Parts: sequence; C-alpha cells; structure tokens
Amino acid sequence: MSFKENMEMVRDELNSEEKFFEQAVKTERLLKKYQKPLIAAAVAFLLIIVGYVSYNAYMENRIENANEAYNVLINDPENRDAANELNSLNPELYDAWLLSVAIKGHDIEALEKLTGSKAPVVSDIASYQVAVLKKDASALGGYSYTQDAIYRDMAIIEESVLLMESNQVEQAHQKLSTIAQDSPVYKIAQLLKHYGVK
Repeated sequence: MSFKENMEMVRDELNSEEKFFEQAVKTERLLKKYQKPLIAAAVAFLLIIVGYVSYNAYMENRIENANEAYNVLINDPENRDAANELNSLNPELYDAWLLSVAIKGHDIEALEKLTGSKAPVVSDIASYQVAVLKKDASALGGYSYTQDAIYRDMAIIEESVLLMESNQVEQAHQKLSTIAQDSPVYKIAQLLKHYGVK
C-alpha cells in the first residue's frame, strides 16, 4: 500500500470515529433533555404492570372465595354467612343459586324477585318459571315473543297446552305451527297438534 492510500484509510477511520462520537454526544444530550419524562414513562410502565398483576390476583382470589361460598351453600343452603359472602363477591352467581333453590322449591315469590336480576340468564329463566308455575298463558305468550328467550319453544308448548285445556284448539295449533323444524321440541309440537285435542 502506498502512503496516500494509508492516509485515506486513516482519514476514513477518523471520520467514522468522529461520527460515532458525534452520535454519542447527540444521544447523551437527548437523554439529558428528556431524562425526567423517560424516567416517568418507565415508572408508569412498571406501575401499570404491577397494577395489572395485582388486579388479576385480586380477581382470582374473589372468584376462589365466591366458589368456596357457593360450595358451602350447595351443602348447607341455610348458611347465611356463605350466602352474604357469595352475594358480595359475585351477585350474579348468588342470583343463580337463588334461582336453583326457588325452582326446586316452586317458590313463585322468589322467582318473581329474580325476574329483575342483573344476570340476563337468571332473569330469563325466572320469567319462564313464574309463567309456568302460575299457568299463565298470556305470560307464556309474552315470554315467547321476547327476543333471545332461552325457553321460547317450551313456552309455546306450555301456552298451547293451556289453550287446549281451555278449548282454544285452533289458537293452540297456530302457536304450535310457529315452532321451527330444527327445534328440539318440534316433534312434541307435532304430536300435540295431532293428539292433543281433548
């Protein structure tokens, strides 16, 4: 290599080192300028992670305690402490437990209270059960027209049976005709249409 080539190589190395140091100085200035916001962002990020982990642990603990209270109530339905704990930890599960007790005991008054439950499934089932236990054809009809009614087809069958018992066979047949062929109770509806006349 010639002297000139060596000088150019040294100059290139010095230029690259100069650029490196220049970039390091710029980075240092940037870090000094934004030091507080960067520290605040890091602390906020850590707090968010700690908060998220803590919240998840808290919710898991609530679920576990609610399940324990529910298990106690299954074995001892008269345990007021477990009932109060379940109600405070998970009101929707508490309403589901009340629903199972009310259905088992045919308790219309308790079921009527549960029709206002914040748990949509509990409210829906309670509405259906009240109408069935009261043998109220109009309530069953109203329930069957409710959007997303869980027991819609069963309510139609119950209403049709009540209509047949009151000699309103034609109305009963019209109601039974509204049950879709893919419904699990379609065959029952067809049997009622053929053999359900008194």
